[in-house]
Amino acid sequence: MCLVALASCGNGAKEKELRERNDSLVAQLASRDAEIDAMMCAFNDVQEGFRQINEAENRVDLNNHAENASATALIQEDIRFITKQLQDNREEIAKLKEQLDNGRIQSAQLKRAVENLTAELEHKQKQIESLQAELAAKNIRIAELDAAVSDLHENIAELHADVAEKTATVAQQEVELNAAWYAVGTKAELKEQNILESGFLKSKKVLKDASFNKDYFTQIDIRSTTTIVLGRSPKLLTTHPESSYKITTGADKQATLEITDYKAFWTASKYLVVQVK
Repeated sequence: MCLVALASCGNGAKEKELRERNDSLVAQLASRDAEIDAMMCAFNDVQEGFRQINEAENRVDLNNHAENASATALIQEDIRFITKQLQDNREEIAKLKEQLDNGRIQSAQLKRAVENLTAELEHKQKQIESLQAELAAKNIRIAELDAAVSDLHENIAELHADVAEKTATVAQQEVELNAAWYAVGTKAELKEQNILESGFLKSKKVLKDASFNKDYFTQIDIRSTTTIVLGRSPKLLTTHPESSYKITTGADKQATLEITDYKAFWTASKYLVVQVK
């Protein structure tokens, strides 16, 4: 009876844990769904905004403005509406970008959709500039339109700068992730640079002292540098899988390291130390 009771208690605790995990997953999914719904609502609002802008642009008839003052007033009203709607769309697109950059949702399709909205915003800028030129030709100046063009230029410049900054950051991260260093020298040279520590009745130690001279090493990109000239009678002091490289010796007795699998070769360490005679 005691064993049955213990088993029952154990099953009860396990069931409770499973229920809690299930409730947590359900809550996470609900939160994610709510975030996606909010983003899709924003997408729809932006698309509806562009549709209304198109309608307002179609209503602007520059050929009839001179017939009466009311026609010019209608043009000004439509321009103000376009300006306001462009501003709203610009803010919604900025919010969508921020959600994708900082939120839990990582979707390539959503990012492409935001890029398409940004491209459409740029297209609208060109249309606004064209409309501004036509109005100027007809001596119609609308302060709201001038402000809209200025704001669009500033916003799109910021978007381009943001993309350029992110691209540069990714490129720098790739360089850092694929960087490695190698040093080739005689035993005496390596000891002089604190790269190698050895002595009587001492086991050989490589790069154990943090004070080793890092300037003695040559930095490379492991993706592009697959061959390294070593010298005579080379001995690899750092650990690298034997299946990931081969050493060949030419007629001049100079050895060359050929890295056949760079990912495996640099797995244990991003430092290569070679001792030569």
